[in-house]
Amino acid sequence: MGYAAFLDRIGQVNDLINAKQILAWDARTMMPPGGAETRAKQEATLTVMARDLLVSDDTRRLLDQAEAEVAHLPADAVERAQCVQARQAIDYHLRIPGALVAKRAELGAIGHEVWAHARAESNFAAFVPTLEATVALNREMAECIGYEAHPYDALMYRFEPGETVASLQPLFATLRAAMLPLVRAIGARPAPRIDFLQRAYPKDAQLAFGLSMATKIGYDLNRGRLDTTVHPFEVSFTRNDVRITTRINEYWMPSSLFGSLHEAGHALYEQYADPAFVRTPLATDLVGLYAVSGVSFGAHESQSRLFENHVGRSREFWELNFPEARAAFPEQLADVDAETFWRGVNRVAPGLIRVEADELTYDFHIMLRVDIEAALIDGSLKVTDLPAAWNAKIKEYLGLDVPNDRLGVLQDVHWSSGQIGTFCNYTIGNVMAGQLFKTAVKDTRVAAGLAAANYTPLREWMTEHVHQHGRRYTRNELLVRATGRTLDPAPYIAHLTSKYSTIYGL
Repeated sequence: MGYAAFLDRIGQVNDLINAKQILAWDARTMMPPGGAETRAKQEATLTVMARDLLVSDDTRRLLDQAEAEVAHLPADAVERAQCVQARQAIDYHLRIPGALVAKRAELGAIGHEVWAHARAESNFAAFVPTLEATVALNREMAECIGYEAHPYDALMYRFEPGETVASLQPLFATLRAAMLPLVRAIGARPAPRIDFLQRAYPKDAQLAFGLSMATKIGYDLNRGRLDTTVHPFEVSFTRNDVRITTRINEYWMPSSLFGSLHEAGHALYEQYADPAFVRTPLATDLVGLYAVSGVSFGAHESQSRLFENHVGRSREFWELNFPEARAAFPEQLADVDAETFWRGVNRVAPGLIRVEADELTYDFHIMLRVDIEAALIDGSLKVTDLPAAWNAKIKEYLGLDVPNDRLGVLQDVHWSSGQIGTFCNYTIGNVMAGQLFKTAVKDTRVAAGLAAANYTPLREWMTEHVHQHGRRYTRNELLVRATGRTLDPAPYIAHLTSKYSTIYGL
């Protein structure tokens, strides 16, 4: 009785979070600009309501009863995992004043509109007051949450529990040691042609083709839809309504295609979570107040990067699926074959935009952002000095000069919504994707499916080992169960080395 009542209460919290997320989806896809101020208040109201309901005396009483009711079950029982997730989240939120939660939610909703205008005008100064307030709020949150070594560690806990500045440093060092020589060696080799990717591709045809490829890897349109936005994202309103967006550049087709595959990978995590977990702590990030099944943002990112890169950018994928691409774009691809297309979409070309970065240089964008965020939070970098610091890091890592703020410090949506501490998830996701994919293809059914353009066996393997578990296990527990070891960059490095050595004849 107590456990059932507890789950029903968490279901109500989940409902409020989903209502907030629907408003957020609308704000980023459909809402007229004039609605930003009132929408900010609406989202803030629902965020505070969800948080207050979660930490209320009544909810804590129900949790006490549920814990007592399931105490006799094995330590790894689902029922006990549900209680643990809720207890950890309640303890977290009780350390943060409700007024701070409301202020952060409202600022985040307003910040998106401020950022969008500043980005369009390449005017960082217009975004400075909002970003300064965001940094200050996040510093305050870090102090409330608590940390042992670095205030940034407290902020990463919301997105990648257990990860710290200290734990990221050796991981980043290992990746840099392997990837920098590869990037430099590639720079001395002839580049694959990409002229055919820069031809005029009709927007409607791009959207249709991207959606076709997304459904091919398993995205269920009965429970999803694809729209366009400034910055691509996926959002879930339970596993039965999981929506994705993409960005279309008429003269750079890979943007929409791989954006669609990337977000569809995220969507698979949500659509194929265990139905029994709907509206429960195992399908709700009660710490971050998101309706999301992924155990961490890095685990979630592993699915988007796996289906985008290990599948969608593979030679095998285009040997099998290029006829569909040519049918969708007969004029643009008339003089192109599958091999040329595969090489083109995998060209290494250090660029300014993270979401359009090639697979090899992508992680340098992440390292840059993690370095900068940590410095903002510990106070060693001022917001007003951010463009100079950003531009210097781009020069150091990628050898590029940043011509304007739109292509530099204003390119990402994250800070506008108040998110600081989440960028490490992208590299964690890349590493996890390499580790999971290497293990999955050892399954003969998965390998045979990939060789026949049948992606159902791979999706089912991921569902069995990742998706269905929701938030039941920690990230490393999930990895050990699926691959036999905790986070290991070796398979990811081997994947990049083999792939790009082949493409560039190294």
